Amino acid sequence: MTAADEVHALKQRHHAMWAAGDYAAIAKHIEGVAATAVEAARPVEGADLLDVATGTGNAAIVAAEQGAHVTGLDLTPELFASARERAAAASVEVEWVEGDAEALAFADASFDRVLSTCGVQFAPRHEQVARELVRVLRPGGRFVLCNWKSDGMIGETFKLMGAALPKPPAFASPPPLWGDEAHVRELFADLPVKLAFEGHTARFEFPSADAYADFFRDNYGPTIKAREALESDGKWEGLDAGVRALAARFYRDGAVEQSYWAITGDVTR
Repeated sequence: MTAADEVHALKQRHHAMWAAGDYAAIAKHIEGVAATAVEAARPVEGADLLDVATGTGNAAIVAAEQGAHVTGLDLTPELFASARERAAAASVEVEWVEGDAEALAFADASFDRVLSTCGVQFAPRHEQVARELVRVLRPGGRFVLCNWKSDGMIGETFKLMGAALPKPPAFASPPPLWGDEAHVRELFADLPVKLAFEGHTARFEFPSADAYADFFRDNYGPTIKAREALESDGKWEGLDAGVRALAARFYRDGAVEQSYWAITGDVTR
């Protein structure tokens, strides 16, 4: 198998992973994160804005409501059915485009703002994503990335999954690294961008930590695919127990707390 074949095969697995389950139900819990991203982007009316890994359109729709001309891009177009319904209910127009964060199908300097809400960190080749985000921005433009922190609930969950599942190809970097400030600064070190980091916490409200774990087990694509891969070998129970222990650790006052970075990058060229 060639390197290109390996990349294509991994992207196909990612596509299937995010199409599994009910991402629209998951997305409801991160609407506040999307609002944080849009606020940090400060999209002026008429700005051209790209929402990368838009999912069901959380940030894209909010930005469109504020008057931006929005394109929502995702590797998994199955999610656009829900996104279109939500955009119609909000009486806004968004252009929905199937695409890859590692190879954005837009000309250089096409957008004033680029957003990603808990999305680009799951693309495997981090350096390529960083270059693409900057490439499509106009001089003076800004990107905003809301990434789960590497030491938060989601970051720790993906570390558990990474230890339990077969190792990914050598070219694929683990998602929690996008939640590590030093790693992100290194990604953009040679690019014309001024970075700023601001920490936030999202609260996923559930009646118990186990209720949270049950919900993600049944609805979250990565967890569903992990269960499919591990259950026949009797390894799922260990991962599930680890996730439940994490949920209990991060459960406070009726919610699992999820820490994330709001990372802004202002183009200096």
